[in-house]
Amino acid sequence: MTVLETVTPIPPDLAAIKMRQHGAWSSGDYAIIGATLQIVGENLCEALDLRAGQLVLDVAAGNGNVTLAAARRWCEVTSTDYVAALLARGQMRAAAEGWTIAFQEADAEALPFGMSTFDVVVSSYGVMFTPDQERAAAEMLRVCRSGGKIGLANWTPDGFIGQVFKTLGKYQQPPTGTKSPALWGTRERLSELFGAGAASISAESRDFIFRYRSPAHFLDIFKTYYGPIHKAVAALGDDKGRLFLSDLEQLIGRFNTARDGTMVVPGTYLEVVIVKA
Repeated sequence: MTVLETVTPIPPDLAAIKMRQHGAWSSGDYAIIGATLQIVGENLCEALDLRAGQLVLDVAAGNGNVTLAAARRWCEVTSTDYVAALLARGQMRAAAEGWTIAFQEADAEALPFGMSTFDVVVSSYGVMFTPDQERAAAEMLRVCRSGGKIGLANWTPDGFIGQVFKTLGKYQQPPTGTKSPALWGTRERLSELFGAGAASISAESRDFIFRYRSPAHFLDIFKTYYGPIHKAVAALGDDKGRLFLSDLEQLIGRFNTARDGTMVVPGTYLEVVIVKA
């Protein structure tokens, strides 16, 4: 008789993964790209039906798209991220517009706020990148009051950015045991993460349109400013780096609706509104 040994999988080192991610998001200058996504923050605030005076927490806020959109609706906003340089860019934008906003460094998986502190908790293309997805979702639920709302904008797996992630994964294997960020762009995963604490979950498919001078312009901007791609190109070296960028150019060709040499690519995401039980 052959005795089969049970091999216990080694859990991922989430702390080490988070440190690598922090290094990636701190490289380049994501704020250059983030500012182009402002309309997503405005639309998310409308989907949430924000009211003046509500206490709003922006988690993994980056350079503050939803932060500013909520402030423009006269909400009391706290903007958080674990990358100080991105928070600084959000502060600069707020100062330029004259808004009083609280900015605070914070880890999405360990938010430094009490239970039921906020009326609304939001994240636009931010919290979806946390290594410990369950913990991050639980933290958002914890700091949101009963009857309050959680609003998310998450790239979908089959959309353009989801396919960019997939292409990147061909060249840089994701850490063993981790889940794809793009799962946050599926209704099934949202139900797993938030269902137990939610009175309702609404998820609508939307498109953000990437508009660039050309596919080459998009690639130049993203390899220069978008941390994960900036880091990947540097790590892959000349030959593999060129192959990676060539694959991305072919991907753009599949999605590009422009026929005048420019780039007009719909990037599908889920616009999510969760009402906490």
